[in-house]
Amino acid sequence: MYFPLLNDLKAAKEIIWYNDNYTSFTKIKNTLPISFEDILEAENRLKRFAPYIKKIFPEVADGIIESPISKIDKMKSLMEMKYKKRIYGNLLLKRDDLLPIAGSIKARGGIYEVLKHAEALAIDNGLLTLDDDYSILANNSFKDFFAQYTIQVGSTGNLGLSIGTISAKVGFNVIVHMSQDAKEWKKELLRSKGVKVIEYTSDYSKAVEEGRFLSDNDPKSYFIDDENSKDLFMGYAVGGIRTKKQLDEMGIIIDNKNPLFVYLPCGVGGGPGGIAYGLKLMYGDNVHCFFAEPTHSPAMLLGLASGLHDKISVEDIGLDNKTDADGLAVGRPSSFVGKIMDKILTGAFTIDDYKLYDFLKNLYDEEKIFLEPSALAGFLGPVFTSEKYKNENITHLCWGTGGSLVPDKIRKNLISSNLY
Repeated sequence: MYFPLLNDLKAAKEIIWYNDNYTSFTKIKNTLPISFEDILEAENRLKRFAPYIKKIFPEVADGIIESPISKIDKMKSLMEMKYKKRIYGNLLLKRDDLLPIAGSIKARGGIYEVLKHAEALAIDNGLLTLDDDYSILANNSFKDFFAQYTIQVGSTGNLGLSIGTISAKVGFNVIVHMSQDAKEWKKELLRSKGVKVIEYTSDYSKAVEEGRFLSDNDPKSYFIDDENSKDLFMGYAVGGIRTKKQLDEMGIIIDNKNPLFVYLPCGVGGGPGGIAYGLKLMYGDNVHCFFAEPTHSPAMLLGLASGLHDKISVEDIGLDNKTDADGLAVGRPSSFVGKIMDKILTGAFTIDDYKLYDFLKNLYDEEKIFLEPSALAGFLGPVFTSEKYKNENITHLCWGTGGSLVPDKIRKNLISSNLY
């Protein structure tokens, strides 16, 4: 096996890869396994659950789990000065760190799939109809009903937080299988919510494998499969289509003369893949999506560039899959997502861990915005792409995937200390 940039990937260098398989979205959208109607159905399901979300999480005023977009002009100026490169166009930040309930992008897919499963169980057992006010699901009778069932998931951190938090609130028993990369504070937070956490000394793939095995042997257990879940993907894709409304409200025009470039931190691929797909449904060829991965864990880039998808892991090319970006510490990509992204992803790039900390401090100093390290991976994107795309009308959007739940002590250390 050989492809351009392979040696640089093996050497854990920072690179950007542009996808040779990229195809006009209008030519391929009807061949893809998820339709626009599927995503609208997912959005309508989330709307049905809004009264329930509002009731059990009063901080979600309208029951809709969404995040704002911020302009970060000071950060852009600093990046230009620091990297001695002009970043053409304007720079925005999608604040998924502020998503309520779970404080990360995983609040989208994880919460959606748990709610969909709860809805199906309640309807199948004659306890709920689509015309009901879903706030009734907060009643103790429903919690008692859901307590018969178990939700399980394998996670490096944020997906487990998302699924654990909502599942426990609904009334399910919850087991989160966490890899060695997961931060201790995330495990402690889950346990405080009544979630059972099983820890593994191996990586993400092993946690998923064990979780899936245990769940498959329990007829009342439901496994949320981050590697292959269509429901997770659709929950994320709703975020992509909502972004268009937000940009419209900000007066930001996206068309063939005013393109949108989006930079998404990527682990196994479900979150960024779903967001990218939703954005492509909205903007077609006027949006260019890029995945950002650590130099030691470029799973999706490797799978796409080699054409082998989940048949190759970063360990196969000599990388150790060790990174401080816990949510991105994935050695083998999702085959389901990789095959969807194969012709619609513009590219992917890698970033050294130490730059995650640099961007973290810079963003806080310049904009007073705190993100956890993995959420900063996308910030190298505008630096890379501005070498090739010199268009003053570009809107660059970095997706800030998490950070608001980081404990104050750890947050202060990350901002003030040189931890790398």
